[in-house]
This record gives sequence, C-alpha cells and structure tokens, in this order.
Amino acid sequence: MTESESPQLEGTELIRDFCTRLPGKPGVYRMYDAKGNVLYVGKARNLKNRVSNYARGVGHNNRIALMISLTAHMEFVTTASEAEALLLESNLIKKLKPRFNVILRDDKSFPYILIAKDHPVPQLAKHRGARNRKGSYFGPFASANAVNQAINTLQKAFLIRTCSDATYENRTRPCLLYQIKRCSAPCVSFVTPEDYAGLVAQAETFLSRGGGPVKAELAQKMEEASNLLDFETAARYRDRIQAMSFVTQSQGINPQGVDEADVFALAQEGGQTCVQVFFFRTGQNWGNRAYFPRTDRYASESEILAAFLGQFYDDKPLPPLILLSHDVEERELLEEAFCTHAGHKVEILVPQRGEKKMLVDHAVTNAREANGRKLAETSSQAKLLAGVAAAFGLDAPPRRIEVYDNSHIQGAEAVGGMIVAGTDGFMKSQYRKFNIKQPEVAGDDFGMMREVLTRRFSRLLRETGEGVEAPESETPLWPDLVLIDGGQGQLSAARAVLEELGIHNVPLAGIAKGPDRDAGREHFYQEGKASFMLEARDPVLYYVQRLRDEAHRFAIGTHRARRSRAIGINPLDEIPGIGPTRKKALLQSFGSAKAVGKANVADLAAVDGVSRQLAQAIFDHFHPDSK
Repeated sequence: MTESESPQLEGTELIRDFCTRLPGKPGVYRMYDAKGNVLYVGKARNLKNRVSNYARGVGHNNRIALMISLTAHMEFVTTASEAEALLLESNLIKKLKPRFNVILRDDKSFPYILIAKDHPVPQLAKHRGARNRKGSYFGPFASANAVNQAINTLQKAFLIRTCSDATYENRTRPCLLYQIKRCSAPCVSFVTPEDYAGLVAQAETFLSRGGGPVKAELAQKMEEASNLLDFETAARYRDRIQAMSFVTQSQGINPQGVDEADVFALAQEGGQTCVQVFFFRTGQNWGNRAYFPRTDRYASESEILAAFLGQFYDDKPLPPLILLSHDVEERELLEEAFCTHAGHKVEILVPQRGEKKMLVDHAVTNAREANGRKLAETSSQAKLLAGVAAAFGLDAPPRRIEVYDNSHIQGAEAVGGMIVAGTDGFMKSQYRKFNIKQPEVAGDDFGMMREVLTRRFSRLLRETGEGVEAPESETPLWPDLVLIDGGQGQLSAARAVLEELGIHNVPLAGIAKGPDRDAGREHFYQEGKASFMLEARDPVLYYVQRLRDEAHRFAIGTHRARRSRAIGINPLDEIPGIGPTRKKALLQSFGSAKAVGKANVADLAAVDGVSRQLAQAIFDHFHPDSK
C-alpha cells in the first residue's frame, strides 16, 4: 500500500491526517521534506500506533521535532511481519541514506577467498562482489591484506595454482611459483589430476573446518615417508604443516570456544562513534575493520548498534553467533529477522564473562583507539581545509574538493580523472574516470578538459539541480572548490563550460607547475585576481600538492590500465569458435596472431582442431575485403 498527501498539509497536521487512514499492521514508513528528499525511514509493529506518536507534538527531542516540522509527505508499505519490516527498513536506509537515520558508511564489499571450479583445474583467487563464478567461497575477510596473507599461506601449504586461466593455458614450462614451492605445476602435468584434486580438497577442509584435520593427515604421511627413509617427501610435508601452523601463531586472538562469530564493539568520544567489527572463522581471527557511522548526537548506543547491524547484514552472510559490546533494542526481533534472512539459527549475545567477554573487550579497546586516531586526523584535516578556504577566498572550509586531470600518449587511450577529498580525507568511492569519447579532442588537453567537465556537471544538474545542500554530517554532491591541473588557459576553458551550463557558483582554481616543474613553486590561478604562490613551508601548499598528485596518479593509473587491456587484446579472441585450446594451437603453429592473419585457408585447416569451415571464418576475419 503506497499513499501520497496533499501539499497543503505539513508537520504534525499532515501526520495526524495520515493516522486516520493507516492500518494497524506491521510495515515501513518514509518521511519526505518539501523538495522530495527522504528525511527518515522507520519500521513499526503497528503503523497506526507508531505514526500517531509523531502527531502528539510534545515529548520529542530536538532532532525528532525538527524532522516532524520538515515533513511534507509520507509513504507507507505494509509487510507480513515485523521481522520483514525490519529487513525492509534496513535495506531502504542503506539505499536512500535518510538525513535523520543512523547511516552505515560502507563504501566497498568484503573480500573472499574463492576456489574457482569453472575450469577442470581449480584456481585459488581473491574475490569481491557478486558470487557469479562456480566454486567454493570462504570469508568474509576484513581486508584485502588479510586475504593476501591467507592466499600466501594456502600456496605454501596446498600448492594450488593462482594464475589466470589464460596464463594457465599458454604455459609450456613451470613458472617461478613452482620453483619456490608454492605451486604443484598442474599446467605442465607435474601433478596428476587425482593428486591435485586431493590438494584442493585439503584446502577446502582447512578453510571450512580449520587446520586440525589436515595437519593430522599430513603428519601421518610425513611419518610414513620418514619410516621409508624418503626424507625429501617428509620434508615437503613438514613445510606444509609449518605453513598452516603460521596462521594460528601469527593471529592476535584465536579463541578456543568460538568457532564462527562476528564481534561488534561500539565506542563514543567527542561526538563521534566508532564500531569495530572482528571476524572469526574456523576458530581463527580473519581480521577486523573500523566503521564510523553517521549518527545523531541524541541517538543512544543501543539505537546506533541496532541500526548498524541491520544495515551491515543487508548484503552479507550471517554467522551463527553475533557478540555485542552493548545490548540492543528488540534483540529477539533482530534474531528472528536474521534467521529469516540467513536460513539458519542466528544468536545475538552480550557476554558478561569468559572467553566471549574477552573477545568483546578486545574489540572495545580497538574501537576506542580507532576513534582516537580518527578524531586526531579530523582535527588536522579541519585545520588544512580552513587554510584552503583562506588561500582561495572561500566563505567556509570546503566539505568537497574535486580535482581533475587528464592522461594520454599522443591521443591514444585518452582518459580524464576526477578525485574527491573532504573532511574525512580522500573519498575514493567518489572518484570517477572519463573515457574520452570524442576522437577529435583526444590529445588536446583543453578539449579533453571541456568534455570531462561537460559530462560531469551536466549529469550533476540532471540528478540534483544546482545548489542542493547536504546536512553538515554528509558530504555534499556539489563541490565547494574545483581544482584544475593547469594554468590560466585551462581555467578559462573550465569556466566557459560551467557558464554554458548556467552554473555560476562553483569556485574554480588552476594549479600550474613551477619552473622546471619543481614542486613547491606552483602558481595558482583564480578568476579576477593575479596568479599567486603559497609559502614554501605552508602546510596548505603540501596538502594541495597531495591533491594534485593523487589526481595525477589516478588519471595515469586509469590510462595505463586501458593501455594494458588494449595491448592484451588478441585478434583471435574476436573470432567465434576460437577458444583457449584452438587459440593455443594456432599460436603454436604460426607463432603470432599477425602470422595467423597472413596464413591461407589450407594452412589454417591443417592446424589440429581447426575445420575447413572455421579456417575460412578465420581467413575472412583478417581479410574482410576478399569476400
């Protein structure tokens, strides 16, 4: 059920009018302001009773009172149960990011270890995103570094390949990983398919059940080899056991009584909240990550943690046990919703003693330390942004700075890059790349900048309209300052683009490299004033240099990635019917794709696996004019 309301009513009057028609069913409600921005998303066991509380007009704190006064529109969705309403609420909060809700700032997914089985010889790989590859997934891990360390251990212990399928298909001799005893070289048949399958099975057992069963099996084989005086084989088993043992020895905490659980600890200081999350799988610590959710100063620890949990597990697998530093409201309802979402029992505990309490206390300590570091960084960042405002004549410290740069080699693979920085430092989730679409401007720095800025601000106008303001706790969508890598010419080109789009209130500045491209001697350009320099030891100068260098790094990296992909493209990949096996056979027969293109139909058909019809298709692909 979805409703809308007459624009004449607002605040408590609008809410009171809705209450006369609301059902006494569980569901989710959304509150909007006059511009259509979502103010708040909430769930209720009984929509009529819950929304009626807002219509009383008294007994609300300042935050709720402001939210009610701004409400000009409401929408409702009924659900089958309160647990379903809780899941929908968490999903909508994460998607819509309402101004008055607790918001989980989660800009990237967790990495997993994947044993891919979409190839006859399984591959060990790091994986993010949708699980669309066939295979076994293990995780989550807190960071890419934690996954890399685990993969490093798995290579030593189980000798499973990590190379791509294309690299595997084209190997004629073992690579360096075989020489340093990190791969069994299945690409050149140095291990039988049966033995390799055994290594994969051991790795899966290690990741799903821990190292105990696998180490016991290897210890027995080591002893058998030793008794047969096969000391070389025994030494290989010993090295694999030591590699597995290194995992548990290098972990900070490895609980004996907690096999699989997530630990959440909350710490507040200086108006800032940190939630520290630890992951334990197979009795091992798989890393931790600190989050700094956007919260209201009136929100309680229980309210923050409950909202955080609902959004955190919206798109992540749930463990059977969740340990918390603070009790949360409606814990039983959360458990019911999580059980429904996961398809298995999920228990939420606030331990008071024992090993579980020790794990939570350890997480709380880390949360407090992370919060302290964040506060120190924020204070330093605030001083730098105040300096930027003074240097470039801004009315207030900027909350969003956008920096643009271009990269190409004689017009080839031309790209533009935009990086974003603000009160929390670099915001990499906001970075954007622009593949130059107009071939006539590739290689023309002015033309490339015009295209990039036109595309960026045209889209911003379509999506938001000019001058949309964000609350103080959020990063605005519109920049408070735009920095262009270049001098007066680039600055004029950028201003012309914005003028054409009817944008007049975005401050622009150009950064021109100094004589001999010396860092520290940059000249800055702004409209209506002469070029200027900053003091050589001014922290603001170092900060702006960092912004410029980060934009340059991002643009160069994007350009190199495009160039590498272009170099790696093989013309044979574009021909239907040419897979890895036939491609390998053609390259072995002719030496290169260029030589394949020069071959006649008879020579192509002589290659093993290439029929006369396919040979003709290959010839036609390289000689389109001969048809």
